[in-house]
Amino acid sequence: MHDLLVVGEINVDLILQDETIAPVFGQEIVVKDALLTPGSSSVIMACGAARLGLDTAFFGLTGADEFGAFMRREMAKLGVDVSRVVADPALRTGLTVSLSTAKDRAMITFMGSIDALTADRVPDDLLGSARHLHCGSFFLQERLRPGLPDLFRRARARGLTVSLDLGWDPEGRWGSELERVIDLVDVLVPNETEALHLTGADTVEEALERLAARVPTVAVKLGPQGAAAASGAERARAEAIPATVVDTTGAGDSFNAGFIYGYLKGWPLERALRLGCACGSLS
Repeated sequence: MHDLLVVGEINVDLILQDETIAPVFGQEIVVKDALLTPGSSSVIMACGAARLGLDTAFFGLTGADEFGAFMRREMAKLGVDVSRVVADPALRTGLTVSLSTAKDRAMITFMGSIDALTADRVPDDLLGSARHLHCGSFFLQERLRPGLPDLFRRARARGLTVSLDLGWDPEGRWGSELERVIDLVDVLVPNETEALHLTGADTVEEALERLAARVPTVAVKLGPQGAAAASGAERARAEAIPATVVDTTGAGDSFNAGFIYGYLKGWPLERALRLGCACGSLS
């Protein structure tokens, strides 16, 4: 029995790092470091959860190409069961170029296989083999999103709990499509900006209360300020661990891994939140 099944996008990350990065068309700039690494919100969360000790499986699509082989190989090295990941010869594996500084990042993405996954491809037997289902990048995955209500119902009918991370909405729609799934979610893990846009609230505290009225457990990621969470009548706040920031890529996804680990272990809310913050800070 898997502790965790992650369903979602798979892409390679090419991370370019420097103190400041300001590309200008027609000019070449030089950066201090570059790294090719497993990417995507869903993959980073799955790898983090596996490294923490959760028995983690992944379902998603790659191309039948070198980037796809790289992703499956690296995920397996980190302990993720990729036996059900599909290498589709009709697709090219997605790629994100991340321009990363100590303060922030900008990302440029070739969608490729990222946008090819549909919810009806998730096998029932795989759902039945897990305790918990996590989906990320809700707004990014155009073809997966319409089928999520049915996927979440299928999961819940088999006794799984469900968590969801939103990601940025490039179309600026926010709550309209989320309304179809929010009541099927047990754990929601937006960041501060997403929570404020989603609820129309002026403060994190107000956004947290509005979301907690709909979702049993909510954790809002606050970057260097840590995180705040609500579960039933319980409220908690945790600070980020002080760290020299080299790259913010994947910090929120690593938080998700830690927080969901604590959730699945039945930890008190504050303890799960502290682990999430630790994972995010140290990622």
